[in-house]
Amino acid sequence: MELLLNAIAAVESRHDSGAVGDNGRAVGIYQIHRSYWADGTRILGVTWDYRDARDPQKARQVVRAYLSHYGKGKTLLEMARIHNGGPAGHKKEATVTYARRIEQVLDSAA
Repeated sequence: MELLLNAIAAVESRHDSGAVGDNGRAVGIYQIHRSYWADGTRILGVTWDYRDARDPQKARQVVRAYLSHYGKGKTLLEMARIHNGGPAGHKKEATVTYARRIEQVLDSAA
């Protein structure tokens, strides 16, 4: 899981905690949207404000909780697709290219 989280941060923002993307709708190293943050903090059992999505440590905890919850029993690449496309992201054709980018980062880290 830790290698996956590192790969997601690399692909999403090059580990830039100040990154803003998707026309201002995604923030932080994991490029988290507000709805993802709300769901992830609920799963984690915390009440952190969306501004905290810019905090790399808090964001990592939220992404880990989100992927552990929705990615239970899934491969790392399926979990990456869930991060990119939501709870059913592993089934969406639109997330395949994203998974390939994650796979390249994982392969280069091995």
